[in-house]
Amino acid sequence: MTFLKNPTKIVLILALCLAAASCSRVRGLGKVQVGGETTAGGNIAHNPDSAPTNYERSSIWDLFGPNKGDTRVQVNRYLWSASLDVLSFLPVQSVDPFTGVIVTGYGTPPGGGRAYRATVHISDPALDARSLKVALQTQGGRPVAAGTARAVEDAILTRARQLRVRDKRL
Repeated sequence: MTFLKNPTKIVLILALCLAAASCSRVRGLGKVQVGGETTAGGNIAHNPDSAPTNYERSSIWDLFGPNKGDTRVQVNRYLWSASLDVLSFLPVQSVDPFTGVIVTGYGTPPGGGRAYRATVHISDPALDARSLKVALQTQGGRPVAAGTARAVEDAILTRARQLRVRDKRL
């Protein structure tokens, strides 16, 4: 145990342990129910000025403890279904409902001559335009015009609203 006889190494180890223990932050984990929709982190889609209400202290030591994280899917189901409906002419390569990413292969739209591929990212459980990002590229690898991507986003949002209205009637 010659290692413990060296006071410089002991002080260094203690300093590193204290530095690691002090690396903590406060994060909002609150879920807020608003009009039938739950938003993550306490951010209310209708009131952006609101702050998270539930806080939990976390640190590096939480990595070694039991997982207390929320495992619910944080993707708007209407945007998810609408994205698959609108882009149904494209072959789906991969989907990840937990991160909200849909990646398609190349396909030609009905009545079109140019092949496209799409990547859709749904980042929030709110049915909101800010929750949806669509990236389109041509077979040559170039991105399409911003107006084309916006038109696809609008079509997805319109279809998502239609699906939501249909569900409310049932």
